[in-house]
Parts: sequence; structure tokens; C-alpha cells
Amino acid sequence: MMKALVQYERGNKKVRIEEIPIPNELGPKDILMEIRAVGVCGSDLHIYHGTNGFYVKPRLVLGHEYSGVVVEVGTEVRLFKKGDRIVSETPVYVCDACVYCRSGQFDLCPRRLAFGATADGGMAQYVKTREAICHHVPDVISFEKAALTEPACVAYNAIAHHSRIQPGDHVVIIGPGPIGLMCLQVAKLASPGKLTLVGTKRDHNRLELARQFGADEVIVVEEEDAVAKVMAEGDGFGADLVVDCVGISATLQQSMEMVRHGGQITKVGWGPAPVGFSLDPIIQKAVRLQGSFSHKYYQWENVLKLMARDEIDPMPMTKIYAMDDWEAAFEEMHSLVHAKSVLLPNG
Repeated sequence: MMKALVQYERGNKKVRIEEIPIPNELGPKDILMEIRAVGVCGSDLHIYHGTNGFYVKPRLVLGHEYSGVVVEVGTEVRLFKKGDRIVSETPVYVCDACVYCRSGQFDLCPRRLAFGATADGGMAQYVKTREAICHHVPDVISFEKAALTEPACVAYNAIAHHSRIQPGDHVVIIGPGPIGLMCLQVAKLASPGKLTLVGTKRDHNRLELARQFGADEVIVVEEEDAVAKVMAEGDGFGADLVVDCVGISATLQQSMEMVRHGGQITKVGWGPAPVGFSLDPIIQKAVRLQGSFSHKYYQWENVLKLMARDEIDPMPMTKIYAMDDWEAAFEEMHSLVHAKSVLLPNG
């Protein structure tokens, strides 16, 4: 048996540590890993508070950001062995038959099942994963840092894959949550001319982190008109790229107002409410509006290289907790005491 953090029924704070069986039936290409560190995602907080707008399976083990050590492999596993330090991607299952799977876009498979949402996740002492989605972790990266490869890859996908940054561009990131702060770090690597982060007074601690991570300018919306401030920069036409890491309708409208003609808006944050306003400015400005979801295999390899060189480093925004202190980890992250919590299930 093993300890796991389980949503035992739907609703507010219906989460607890339970003893559940260790996964013991490995398929030929499966890997059993001992979890050394697991990150708390915003989606975990939504599940904890019963506010998630997405389906989760009943009696769910939470968690999809984790690192660990291989303890057992299936008979056909060739790339990993017992004792290897690894991280695992999030799709526990893809169909391997649809046009997306056949073209290597496994993140877009319509039958995709994900750890910590539609399948049991990594907030446990052990988890069963697949060889196809595992990556070796360099020795210079701690397990705590490696556990945050997944959110770093979300940011990498949004900035390095879906967006185009020319050296000297003005880049605006709305929302200093973990993904926004990671997007800032990735955008910094592209040598923007100016990097602006927009947040609220409640984000005080995270705005300080934004400065530490290299933001040239921080705008607090209660104190300054973010759109007017951005439009006053440079030639007065607005930002080349706006990255919306909040996702609500107000920040999409804000993005549309501050982006320049011919510019880009990359939407990473989720917002279930209708927008309630016209999208015609996107047409008028000939703006490219794109969504960014999840990540791809090669991005994990690239992010691990960057993390090994400390060019992406999530640790300054992170606090570490023992598994038994999971509730404090959730509550302190939710109340914005810090940006990211990491649990140690076997620590």
C-alpha cells in the first residue's frame, strides 16, 4: 500500500490522504516510478475547491507535475532502467490512431487521458507511466526542480512554439502566476526589447519575482492603466506580443486593446465565461490570436537542457512541503503567499 492525495468525492475540500494499492500490473512498455517530488498546479487547487470547470474521474489521485526514480520496468522497455532519474509527461493514454497521434501531435489527441484529471496522478508515493512519455533528468537538476518541468514546458510551448518574438520586440505577459512567470523566463531568452508583466495588488509577492526573473516593467492594474501604459511605449502602436496567462474575458479584451496592428495574442489561461464583447478588433488590427495547450515531446528535452543551465529556474518561486503538510501547501499557494508549492511524497 502507499499514501496518495485523493479527491474522494466532488465538492469543496473533499481531498485527503488515503492508503491505496501500489500499481503492480505493468504492461510491456510501462514504468513504475517512485515519486520524489510533485508540484501543485492551479488545476489541483480548482479540484480541491470544487471549482474545476473540467471533468475529473471520480475518486481521483491528484497531481501531474512530478519527478522520481524508476523502480520497475515492463518487459519491452529499452530506454530506462531501475534507478534512473526521470520525469513523465501528462498523457497517460493516447489512441495512437488519430491524425494527431500519427503526426506526432499527441497533446491534441481527442481521446487523450491525463494524469491527475482523467486518470490517477502523481500525488502519491508511486505512479505507473509509459516509456514513451518519460525523460531522463540530468544529475545537476534536483527532483524538486525537475517536478516543475511540466509547467515550464507549458510556457515553452506558448512562447517558443506558438509565438514569434523578434529581438527588440515589446512583449507583455498578463498574469504573474506560475505559468506567467515561466513564460517570462522563456520570453527573456528571445532578447525582447522590453518585457512587461501585468498583475494586481494581490500579486505583490509574485510581481517581485517577476522583477527577479527579468521583467523590465511591472504594471499593477489598480494603480495604472495597463493599456495606456503599454500604448505609450515606443512608437505608440502597442505590444508586438501579448501573452494572456489569466484567461478571463477582461484580460482577453485588455490584450486586444494593447496589441499592435499585425501583432500576436497567445492565450494560455482558461476562462469558462463568455467574452461578452466583439472580437472585431482582431480583424481590424489583423492580429493573430492563438491558443496554446499542453506541450510536445521535444519541448521536454529542450526545457531540461535549459533547466540544467539555470536558464529556466522555477525554484525562486517555489516552497517545499512534506506530503503530510499538503493542506498548507494548497492553502498558501491559493492565498498567493508564494507562486508554487511542491510536495515530497517520499521525503
